[in-house]
Amino acid sequence: MEMTNSPNAPSLGGTSEELFAVANAVAAVIGGSVAIEDLDHRVLAYSSIPGQRIDELRRRGILERRVPDEPEQLRQYREVLAAPGVVRLPVIASDELPRAAAAVRAGAMPLGSIWAIEGAKPLDAAGGRALLDGARLAALHMLRRRSSAELDVQAREDALRAALRGDGTAQEIRFRLGLPEGPPLTLLGFAPAIYGLDRTGPAVVRLGSAAARHWAAVHDRAAVATVGRTVYTLLPQARPAEARRLAEQAVAALGRILESPLRAAVSRPGDSPASLPELRAEVDDILRVTTASADTPAVAELADTHAQVLLLHFADELSRRPRLRHPGIDAMLEHDRTRHTGYAASVAAWLDAVGNVGEAAQRLTVHPNTLKYRLRRARELFGIDLGHRDVRLSCWLQLRLAGPDAGTPPAPEP
Repeated sequence: MEMTNSPNAPSLGGTSEELFAVANAVAAVIGGSVAIEDLDHRVLAYSSIPGQRIDELRRRGILERRVPDEPEQLRQYREVLAAPGVVRLPVIASDELPRAAAAVRAGAMPLGSIWAIEGAKPLDAAGGRALLDGARLAALHMLRRRSSAELDVQAREDALRAALRGDGTAQEIRFRLGLPEGPPLTLLGFAPAIYGLDRTGPAVVRLGSAAARHWAAVHDRAAVATVGRTVYTLLPQARPAEARRLAEQAVAALGRILESPLRAAVSRPGDSPASLPELRAEVDDILRVTTASADTPAVAELADTHAQVLLLHFADELSRRPRLRHPGIDAMLEHDRTRHTGYAASVAAWLDAVGNVGEAAQRLTVHPNTLKYRLRRARELFGIDLGHRDVRLSCWLQLRLAGPDAGTPPAPEP
């Protein structure tokens, strides 16, 4: 079948003009309007030769760029995709013209379908061959476009991943990601909650694929990259309110696909691609907090998690430099563990109550004099001077990081 180029062919969502040429070539042989569709029933291209037969259903499909989903039509699609050759289909409405269709395949993999309204005469052998040739050519063009799109997505993902590491100058990053000039740049991070059912590889792989499809549909300038168990999305020129709204929409959409609790973090606006490593650190801090608990918000900014983030950094520093720990706190915790005393719980309750002995004693369900005795003994035994504000702060931080057991009083009294 000979293809004729159509220089004036319109473009649907970036569809290549070659597909319009294929549709026109098939319509020239058959005599009726031809449409090429993908597996989601979206019209990718259609014929526009003078005098072709056309009906109202085809006009609607062209105008709406999608064929209406009706039960009988869905049955016809299944029949066409299952058939090895041309399928002639009965009309399903009084104002509909007869149609013939063939599946568009790459080997055994279905890519879509090609539909032709029959001309004034029923479809003959030449028309059937033209339809099958059109399906074969459409498959080549659709595969070429898919490969090109996949290469572009992969290049952008690699560029974003490098930018998050801090590789390259701001100018290089802007060029590789196709970023517009001027701030702001907002980085989003998405990760499965670690308390969910699937906390490892498969969930992240599904999330990464779904996120790439989602952002391609809702934000044409977004770049997506998966690093470790986090999927990052860079939104150029998105103001804070817009970025948060888009993150909330993404969590709702991707959470249904993942079938597991999902958390999102929204960075503060950055003014240059060079700030991306810093924005990534902020996003990672937020997700470290929110993915660890079911009581955290699905979408969060640093302001929502600042206290928890600060505590985690304090814990990291103590872990790296254990010599910074107050030796009396460790001694008190060990004393409670081995001798079943309640000094740490008593000190923590008093600190939580900001020094109010009555309130702290009520929380511990002990007499105020008992609490006062424990606080006095904590100083005598472990050298913890709660009269000094800096010591109080250091003590509270270390007890807070020691976990819930540090604040739980034992059954026996000391």
